Amino acid sequence: MANRKRAEVRSAVHRRIRRKVRGSTERPRLAVYRSLNHIYAQVIDDEKSQTLASASTTEKDLRGSSGGNVAAAKRVGQAIAERALSAGIDQVVFDRGGYLYHGRVRALTDAARAAGLNKGETLAREAEVAEKAAAAAEKASADEATAQAASAKEKSAKAKKAKSKGESAGEAKAEAGGEVKAAKEAKAGEAKAEAGGEVKAAKEAKAGEAKAEAGGEVKAAKEAKAGEAKAEAGSEVKAAKEAKED
Repeated sequence: MANRKRAEVRSAVHRRIRRKVRGSTERPRLAVYRSLNHIYAQVIDDEKSQTLASASTTEKDLRGSSGGNVAAAKRVGQAIAERALSAGIDQVVFDRGGYLYHGRVRALTDAARAAGLNKGETLAREAEVAEKAAAAAEKASADEATAQAASAKEKSAKAKKAKSKGESAGEAKAEAGGEVKAAKEAKAGEAKAEAGGEVKAAKEAKAGEAKAEAGGEVKAAKEAKAGEAKAEAGSEVKAAKEAKED
């Protein structure tokens, strides 16, 4: 039941393809059919309903050890291409027969192209692939250059930021050093002023003591002199009294 459904699906897909794909005398159709043990290829002119060339693994030379593998499909693709070229056919339209384009079907088609069928199409496809590869390489190079530029810009920004931080730290350090120096100078000035005040006070105190001492000496001298004068005056008075009494 499952196999019958698969066959029905393939037939429906093939009918849909055949509505679009039709071989002509200038460009006939390369039709592919595969079974479990074999694979078949025919070059058909649908306008004349004529088969122009054919190849399959039912031929002993193309079958090899097995006709149901990729290697046998490649041999059939090369053989059908050589026979079509011998018949003067170098351009075909591919009819995959409703099968998926992979495995033996793809191997046959690729071998036919490699052997010379649709050479212009192959060259165009190769050119397209090469162009895409070049575009991809160019894009990768541009992306790499952009990434390098972004990396260089980021490094420059980091270096600039680090330099700015270093300058700010230097300025802060210099400012702190200036404040420390100013504080030290202020403290030294206060200490100097205090020492100067103490020295001045000491000098003033010493001068006051010296002045007081000198004043005391002068007063003592004056008092001694007055005492002597008083004593002398008293002696003179006494002598006068004694003389008067005599």
